[in-house]
Amino acid sequence: MIRFLGNIFSKIARRYLPDAFVFAILLTLIIFILGMTVQKASFVEMSKYFGRGMWDFLAFAMQMVLILVTGSALATSKPVYHLLKSIVKVAKTPSQAVIFTTVTMIIGCWLNWGFGLIVSALVARELAKTIKGIHYPLLVASAYSGFLVWHAGFSASIPLKIASPDKIMEQFGNNEIIPVSETIFAWQNILLVFVFLITIPFINKLMHPKKKKDIIEADPMLFEEDEETHKDLDKTSMYKRTPAERLEKSWGITLALGIIGITYLIYHFLMGGNISLNIVIMIFLTLGILFHKTPISYVRAINSATKSCGGIILQFPIYAGIMGMMIDSGLAVTFSHGFINISNQTTFPLFTFLSAGLVNFFVPSGGGQWAVQGPIMMPAAHSLGVPYSVTTMAIAWGDAWTNLVQPFWALPLLAVAKLKIRDIMGYTAVILLFSGIIIALFMLFVF
Repeated sequence: MIRFLGNIFSKIARRYLPDAFVFAILLTLIIFILGMTVQKASFVEMSKYFGRGMWDFLAFAMQMVLILVTGSALATSKPVYHLLKSIVKVAKTPSQAVIFTTVTMIIGCWLNWGFGLIVSALVARELAKTIKGIHYPLLVASAYSGFLVWHAGFSASIPLKIASPDKIMEQFGNNEIIPVSETIFAWQNILLVFVFLITIPFINKLMHPKKKKDIIEADPMLFEEDEETHKDLDKTSMYKRTPAERLEKSWGITLALGIIGITYLIYHFLMGGNISLNIVIMIFLTLGILFHKTPISYVRAINSATKSCGGIILQFPIYAGIMGMMIDSGLAVTFSHGFINISNQTTFPLFTFLSAGLVNFFVPSGGGQWAVQGPIMMPAAHSLGVPYSVTTMAIAWGDAWTNLVQPFWALPLLAVAKLKIRDIMGYTAVILLFSGIIIALFMLFVF
């Protein structure tokens, strides 16, 4: 049954799902029309909301580009390249590869979503090289399916926001701080993550095609590009002639820069700093510089990695514009109030989760989600007697849930894997249905 669903959904996605950029344009048009019809905004007003919002993701888009290129460059360094080749030897068969990739992503994203997203994509690529007969789209989809748990882990943006003084909580006269012991480390949340750690890898395994004609292996050109990259990096050991070339091939200056980076990282963690997205980039950058040894080697690795950034650069402004229309037109508030109006104390966590999943299609950002729903859902939770911690995790899980069929967060992983969203979404849709049922039951009976 699961294999049948995966096969059917995959065929539908490959046939009817357009490129991720076209998907973003269609979402833009849907929200534009809804803003005019539901919120009674004018054409000019919706255009203004879109244009004004387009630049809200500029800093974040640059972070995503950096985490992609620094993570990819780190992976092409000899120490990490050989480490990845050793690690993937754990899996011997296509089924084991799917399970291993899923588990890697779930654990990685629970620790830090940026780290998990890139590492799992690199693991999937290496597994596709070493194991014959593996269905590559499913392998990459398996990696992305583990992204479901990111908002329940150490880098969960909403639980971390309310673990310290938060402006949104203060907006309705509540200065209460909700510790992570009641959100991320609540037994209900940990249990839900554990359920997915056990079940999702095997669901992905069951979706692997049995018939050879249905298996799509990775394009051999992908591996040839990797080999060319390593050949280029080896050229840095050539005889040094001019003073400029000596500098380009000097390990001393990269060592000095690496020491500065390591010193900062040690200081950051000794002072109690968290593993933020910027810190993950700093780790990738510092280790990449050190492991490549020479400046010119690292430059070539970065130049090679930047070829995969087109989707992020093109689409993130569009999604920022969509978020601007959702927030400024009031559509996000209307959606959220609609779910509140049909809720009671028992069903409120469930409907909060569902509303967050809906809003996430058009506001694919944890911070943006909180800015939209926090001021609405938290006062409603107080009036219904639902704990703030439960409401917080309902929003967080809803935000993470529909990422499974939203291309926004898949773009960095797809860039590394060199696939399109249509290649994986049929399989992630199956995980969406399964996880939606499990999370809904948790919201009704466990949280």
